Amino acid sequence: MLAQVIFYALAALTVGSAMLVAFSRNIVYSTFALLGAFMGVVGIYILLAADFVAMVQLLVYVGGILVLTIFAVMLTAGIGDVTVSNRAVGTGAGIFTVGIAGLVMLYAIERTQWHQVAAVTPAPTTYAIGNAFLGDYVLPFEVASLVLLAALIGAIVISRHEARE
Repeated sequence: MLAQVIFYALAALTVGSAMLVAFSRNIVYSTFALLGAFMGVVGIYILLAADFVAMVQLLVYVGGILVLTIFAVMLTAGIGDVTVSNRAVGTGAGIFTVGIAGLVMLYAIERTQWHQVAAVTPAPTTYAIGNAFLGDYVLPFEVASLVLLAALIGAIVISRHEARE
């Protein structure tokens, strides 16, 4: 019962924050509301006993992307005073699309035969993921790291080339 209450609270936090991101007229408020949406997703991952995915979400999205976005918004001069003048464009089409998507989801929820499984005790997943990265998947892991290194070197070369011009 407590897990369900926590889940619904996290779901409300996530959806409410996402709505604030989408409907806020101020980009600074939208950026800070994004923090609530990301943290709600982290909480849902923790409830699912996906501790590795939760920490990756926390480090990459909250620690990296959100902080970068906040810095970009704060360092852009006058961005907080920007008002969007054409907020009414596409509202009808958007409401229609959301309504159709909601009806499809409700139909799928009602018509699906849900299978109940016995409750399992959550166990940490990081040990198994670490063993997989250093065992069966060591070659793809190293290839991915080389691809990321090549992309980083390419970005540095391109930015230095543009700076010289």
